[in-house]
Amino acid sequence: MAVVLILALLVVGSVLFHMMSPWWWTPIASNWTYIDSTLIITFWITGVVFVGVVSFVAYCVWRFRHRPGNRAAYEPENRRLELLLASGTAIGVAAMLVPGLFVWNQFITVPNDAAPVEVVSQQWLWSFRLPGADGKLGRSKTRDITPENPLGVNKNDTTGLDDVIIEGGELHLPVGKPVHILLRSIDVLHDFYVPEFRAKMDMIPGMITYFWFTPTRTGTFDILCAELCGVGHPQMRGTVVVEEAADYQAWLEQQQTFTQLLASGVPQPAN
Repeated sequence: MAVVLILALLVVGSVLFHMMSPWWWTPIASNWTYIDSTLIITFWITGVVFVGVVSFVAYCVWRFRHRPGNRAAYEPENRRLELLLASGTAIGVAAMLVPGLFVWNQFITVPNDAAPVEVVSQQWLWSFRLPGADGKLGRSKTRDITPENPLGVNKNDTTGLDDVIIEGGELHLPVGKPVHILLRSIDVLHDFYVPEFRAKMDMIPGMITYFWFTPTRTGTFDILCAELCGVGHPQMRGTVVVEEAADYQAWLEQQQTFTQLLASGVPQPAN
């Protein structure tokens, strides 16, 4: 009976903790409410299964407890029960996976009007590259990285000469405008994550990964590395500032271009 009581308290305590917990996710600041909805569906399905399974175990412990004179019945197979359990499990797994597949398709289907923004990670620093007046990012390669060219932008690609280079500074974005985030790592595995945007993606050396989102409210948000990348991983933080279009344009005009960076020979952090 003590086991039954413990299991019952586990169910009640888990439900109360979920309903009364102060540790909810932060308010969303992008268009990805779909991700929140998918998580809520998963929580409901797994929560109902958890309550059902633990309650069933508690019932079995109580119902089939040892009593003098009782003998256990042996039933090696029950096709009807097996079919029911297999079907129920399949339906539950499908209900959790299918919404995520639709959201993932939206997550990687970039709108045509999304502005490209490159995020470059290294131990333990975030850097950014934004297109200049031509609206295009120039080509870049990790092997072209030098102290004077920290992001490895191709000097012979004319579309990259006006690219805005931000090494270790803040990333500013205009509110209400979709952005195409291009992710590149120059050393080890990292992960670009802004909790309020509900958007994250691994950054794999030698590859360019991507996603897109639309900032929906102004403010200052923390960039976190969500992949263990070395001893400085906890301190690998950055900042995204979402602001009105006029303020964003004023900030952008104050940043140095790749051409200016090459002329100075010394990278200047963003203000």
